[in-house]
Amino acid sequence: MSNKYFRMMAAAVASAMVATVGLTGCAGGGQSGPGAATTVKLGYFPNLTHAPALVGVAKGYFAQQLGDSASLETVTFNAGPAAIEALNAGSVDIAFVGPNPTITGYAQSKGQALRVIAGAAANGASLVVSKDITSPDQLVGKKLASPQLGNTQDVALRYWLKDQGLSADTEGGGQVSILPQSNATALQSFSTGDIDGAWVPEPWASRLVLEGGGHVLVDEADLWPNKQFVVTNVIVRTQFLAEHPDLVKDVLAGLLDSLDYIQDNPEDAKKAVNSSIKDLTGSEMSTEVMDSAWQNVTFTYDPLASTLRTGADHAVAVGLLEKPDLAGLYSLDTLNSLLTERGKTAVSDQ
Repeated sequence: MSNKYFRMMAAAVASAMVATVGLTGCAGGGQSGPGAATTVKLGYFPNLTHAPALVGVAKGYFAQQLGDSASLETVTFNAGPAAIEALNAGSVDIAFVGPNPTITGYAQSKGQALRVIAGAAANGASLVVSKDITSPDQLVGKKLASPQLGNTQDVALRYWLKDQGLSADTEGGGQVSILPQSNATALQSFSTGDIDGAWVPEPWASRLVLEGGGHVLVDEADLWPNKQFVVTNVIVRTQFLAEHPDLVKDVLAGLLDSLDYIQDNPEDAKKAVNSSIKDLTGSEMSTEVMDSAWQNVTFTYDPLASTLRTGADHAVAVGLLEKPDLAGLYSLDTLNSLLTERGKTAVSDQ
């Protein structure tokens, strides 16, 4: 990775550390020796694309599966680098994070820090632009936002522009200027005309359309084989996986329960997600935004491993990542054993 990217990640960790901490169940005694009762520390974002975590906590699926074996402690984050830093520090055992922070955390630790143990969500990212822009060539001289330099959507935007023959550098220069902004800032900037568009995840893509008056120029799903790409993984500290495989299995069982609930009760699941986000952030989505965003995200236990590797190749192609060695990143045996028990199709790490 470039030195600039490392500095960006370090700054993001410093500025975006834990936003909210909540406890579920009895107070835990902290991590102890292998096989002993412990607290499972679960991290996730108050985001729609982390709905399986939000539903699993709100409906008690993780706690129910853990039973008397361990208590559940939840920690929420605003950015992937903060979640990875917490995982490295042992402040979190299992976390829901995006593919690029996953790749970064794995590569920086030379494959020692973490493993991907499941997927959680796919799709749900788009380039939304002002209505007068209807083709890529009209982006020359325009300003576009992405959530963070080197994050998943930033890489997708830069790679797509490169594929269109348009230049954009990390300093905001080139034929198209890319300005890293928080999603909330991007919505405000777009609404006031300070930027011409943004490549953002849901529900922000829907908000730029419904509240900002934009339209979707690129639905990222259309760029991928089978129209699916990973947007949220479930990762675990390697040490925690080695010392507490049964607890990891319990959390994955809770994940599958949550995904089943989302599939079988979508309207109730929307309410649970919106209520959880409001509790954690103080704001909620309108029904119109929730309905629009929800249909653009696929909630799935499949980590879609091939799309993470392709995403890493894209980051390399735009100069934000040195070619990483991702051998050993996935540990899907536990998930696949649970899927077999439930009569579901096993997933691949390829």
